[in-house]
Amino acid sequence: MAKQKKGSPPGRIKIMKALSELMKKKDFHSITTSGIAAEAGVTEGLIYKYFKDKKDLLYQVLKQHFEAFQEKIEETTQGESSSLDKLALVIRCSIESYAANRVFARILLLEVRSSPDYFKCAAYDMVKRYAKTILEIIRQGQVSGEISRDVDPHAFRQVILGSIEHACLKEVIFGSEIDTDRVSERISRILFKGVQP
Repeated sequence: MAKQKKGSPPGRIKIMKALSELMKKKDFHSITTSGIAAEAGVTEGLIYKYFKDKKDLLYQVLKQHFEAFQEKIEETTQGESSSLDKLALVIRCSIESYAANRVFARILLLEVRSSPDYFKCAAYDMVKRYAKTILEIIRQGQVSGEISRDVDPHAFRQVILGSIEHACLKEVIFGSEIDTDRVSERISRILFKGVQP
């Protein structure tokens, strides 16, 4: 799980860690607030001191996860001057994240997107920041001449995100291994070099 911010109350930290642990063993909808409290070693009332409800707790856990992921993306791409190299690193980091964090990957790909309130929460704000990062790299590539100006940046971003998710979906559902090197290389090669011989 991602690092907690300094100053987070110990009870809040315990509750968020407890939900993360329970989600490794159970479906989110089958987890109860009493079960979370028991796992955390706190009273059930304390959950409602820090979170509106169980779903709010989930979104806060996801937000923390996305913050750590976004930080990694920014650190990893910082030293690269080539936009295509940056995009290749974003693809690789994204696939590595799905491979290393199966619980969060499953929840993101299969569960929370069916809830309209997810698209209004702070966790989704972090997803938008990630998508904006990709868009900015594409536009930088168009300015530098690495990416054709005829390419619609939004459409290209959709292709990148769709490729990453589709490449990982089966493995996330069935819990099989993801060969991050092979998958990221294949996606990058097709996206950046095309399919022509």
